[in-house]
Parts: sequence; C-alpha cells; structure tokens
Amino acid sequence: CLLARRLVEAEVPFVQVNWSQYVENIYGTRTDFGWDTHWLNFEHMADRHGPILDRALSALLDDLSERGLLDSTLVVAIGEFGRTPRILKVPNAYLTPGRDHWGAVQTALFAGGGVQGGRVIGSSDRIAAYPADDPQRPEDFAATIYHALGIPARAHWSDPLGRPHPVYFGQPIASLF
Repeated sequence: CLLARRLVEAEVPFVQVNWSQYVENIYGTRTDFGWDTHWLNFEHMADRHGPILDRALSALLDDLSERGLLDSTLVVAIGEFGRTPRILKVPNAYLTPGRDHWGAVQTALFAGGGVQGGRVIGSSDRIAAYPADDPQRPEDFAATIYHALGIPARAHWSDPLGRPHPVYFGQPIASLF
C-alpha cells in the first residue's frame, strides 16, 4: 500500500495491490491461498487477512487523505465472489471446515475518487445468502469505476470490421456519487 501511494503521487493512472504470502501452515504446505479460504478459513481470517487488510487499507486511505490525494484517487477493494453463508464441514474435500465460493452476495468497498463516503448500498437476507435490497451487479461495479475514470457510458471500441462494441455494460452506482 505504501508503494501504491507512492505510485499515485507519481501520477501513475492505475495501481493494483494484491497480496498473498507463502507461509508454512499446520499441514506443512507453503501457501495461504490468498483470500481463497476454503480451508483454514478461521485461522487465516482472524490471524492474517482481517488484521492485515484492516491496517493496510485504513492506513492507505488515511495517507491519501492527509496528502490531499484521496479526492482524486478511487480506491476499490473487491473480490470476484462472496463466501457461502454457512460453514461447510468439509468443503471441496479439504480437511477442515470452511466456506466455498458464493456468487449471490459479495462485498465491495469504494472510497475517494468522487465517491461519497459512509454509504451502505444494498443488503442481504438475514443469513447473507441472497440480495434483499438494492442489489448491484459486477457490471455495475465496473461501470462505477469507468464513470469515476471519466469514461462515458457511450464509449466503445471498434473491431477489425468496424463494428462498435461498448466498453462497458451496467450502470454506475448512482447513490455513490
């Protein structure tokens, strides 16, 4: 995140931060699978991912704000899916209880870049299995990012035969702006 902030200061237009560290785990293997926590979910979330994300992301947002860069920098924290609402006893034949992929509900964080802070958009049912209110789609996440970048909804590219193709589908999440 420190490198990301330095790249933003250097006016790099797009920066992506990923992390996964290879570590020795209780089974003698050397991976933590990043956020793909089918197994050892509780250990990795409580001892690694949760605390690391909390410290790193909040420090990045504070740092960008203190330097006057947050208003012009869109920060997005998102994965490609959520996790099963119930703990699976033996997910995907792994050895410990965990959670599997779940596309019906997921979480996304947008900050800076013209986005109004402190908003919660949409909700899930009581067990976080399905959307209950104001569902957003991945296409809307992408459209929100393109909108923040100033790319109009009508933007398109042309294939070798000259046929136009939209740059993105979906609608920017209007309640963020």
